Amino acid sequence: MEFIDGIPAYIFETAGFIVGLGANVVIAIQVYKEYKSTQPSSLSLGYVVGWGLIFLFWFLYGVRFDALAITVSNALAFIIQSILLWVISRKKPAGENKDILQ
Repeated sequence: MEFIDGIPAYIFETAGFIVGLGANVVIAIQVYKEYKSTQPSSLSLGYVVGWGLIFLFWFLYGVRFDALAITVSNALAFIIQSILLWVISRKKPAGENKDILQ
């Protein structure tokens, strides 16, 4: 732990912002792909809601312990995850996309 203790806190805070931003870009890509796809979503409601709750917890953790990188990155992740939930909830389930004439 001496190695980690020797690293200044601002380095971890900066790295936290960078990693958090990267994670948010990955979620945003998923939102974009789901939005553009006409196919039913392969993401389960439990998966999307579960990750939303995880992001909400870590946001609250960041607020509680005054960790700016955790707070900001998880607030943004929670918002993007909520948008993903909205996008997939507007899609018809796989069984409902069948043409009536088939």
